[in-house]
Amino acid sequence: MPISLKQIRYFVSTAESGQVSQAAVALSISQSAITTAIKELEADVGARLFTRSQQGMELTAAGKELLFHAYEVLAKIDEMTGISVPGSDLQDTLSVAASYTVIGYYLPHHLERLRRNFPRLEIQLFELNREAIEEGLLANRYDIAVMLTANTNNPDLATETHLSSRRRLWLPARHRLLTLGSVGLKEVAQEPYIMLTVDEAAHTSLKYWSMTPYRPSVQLRTSSVEAVRSLVANGQGVAILSDMVHRPWSLEGRRIETISLSDRIPAMDVGLAWKRGAAFTPAMQAFRDYFRQTYHLPTGR
Repeated sequence: MPISLKQIRYFVSTAESGQVSQAAVALSISQSAITTAIKELEADVGARLFTRSQQGMELTAAGKELLFHAYEVLAKIDEMTGISVPGSDLQDTLSVAASYTVIGYYLPHHLERLRRNFPRLEIQLFELNREAIEEGLLANRYDIAVMLTANTNNPDLATETHLSSRRRLWLPARHRLLTLGSVGLKEVAQEPYIMLTVDEAAHTSLKYWSMTPYRPSVQLRTSSVEAVRSLVANGQGVAILSDMVHRPWSLEGRRIETISLSDRIPAMDVGLAWKRGAAFTPAMQAFRDYFRQTYHLPTGR
């Protein structure tokens, strides 16, 4: 039986959320519909895509490989169809602030789609850290920001989360922890740890570590995601990072595996921020509506 686009979308949503129940809510369908689609997809590809546990749905090696190809398929579908956002003749300039992680791993694909939908909308993009983004929004230097929304609690800013990217443990291929039935921060604490520092990653990491009696054995702190990727792939340590920045291969072509942890690890939330009470210009509203439609949220204020 040919693989359907519905099966691919249900599979990706489940892989990203790690829970059939969460995927069902996100897609506004029944859990049984997702379960059936995944079983049919597993039959079609001839491999088990998930292992089921109390922690949720964990991708198998075949599932991780299929997810990589599924993203490519969905990207091609988006290129073919585009996203229908009213007002494609909008002509304006929009000043957008964004953080390092957002610009490197989240925005490029969306900027291309926005360009196709709004060819006369000029987006001026600025890369800044969180503090500079917040200060710039409040000073009206930037119209809107795309950032890690969980990192800000400024009462003068309004935020809207569009994507919650799960954080998982990154490991080199054939690492001993891959053979265990359950892995938590207790086991991770026994391994050399590579700590990412960019976009307050270290601060976020230490917050959830502090909820346990364990601490990471940090061997290196770095602001480079690619450095973390290469070090992990080459067996120099492990790391806990989000699916959004994960790639299954390092620059050297070595495999990077991921597993979900038994401890509760907060997801990396990505979305928009703007000055609370600001009057939305047509460009701001179109930008916001694009993301809300992309992530299947109601459009309009």
